[in-house]
Amino acid sequence: MLAATRELLAEGETPTVEQAADRAAISRTTAYRYFPNQRALLIASYPELGAPSLLNSEVPADPAARLELVTESIMRQVLEHEPELRATLRLSLEAPPPSPETLPLRQGRAISWIEDALAPLRERIAEPELHRLALAIRATLGIEALVWLTDVGGLSRDEAADLMRWSARTLLRSALGEAAPTAGSV
Repeated sequence: MLAATRELLAEGETPTVEQAADRAAISRTTAYRYFPNQRALLIASYPELGAPSLLNSEVPADPAARLELVTESIMRQVLEHEPELRATLRLSLEAPPPSPETLPLRQGRAISWIEDALAPLRERIAEPELHRLALAIRATLGIEALVWLTDVGGLSRDEAADLMRWSARTLLRSALGEAAPTAGSV
């Protein structure tokens, strides 16, 4: 069922439980026993869809270490789900643009995951600038960057992933260098 769901996503579909069951050649009754609705099916096939954070309970306090954990996780997701993400990217570029609910892999979750990683900086960087930093980092980490770096830039997937992680670290270092010291800091 999960493989069928991923295949359908890679083909540009947002599969229902019925469509995934048909593709997997199992009964709809059996499918609904495991996946009561489309959301449950999509989260099972792409578990990060339901994750409010990519950091676990033993999260470091250092924002750079936190960001490294999040960028590693995002890069793993992008590389593991590249066909599905490419299909969703292609669909998102069609005119007129499809409604957001038809593109479950393009909901902006990575921005909140990055903001979560950067949370310790809230005392040093104003919220609008922190959000701006999260957006800039996200621009370097997604399927869009992977497509450009591999298809246009000619990098291997591993080289592209390394460059995207480097870009995220560089943006963080730059923002920290530009951050004005807050009252009481040295």
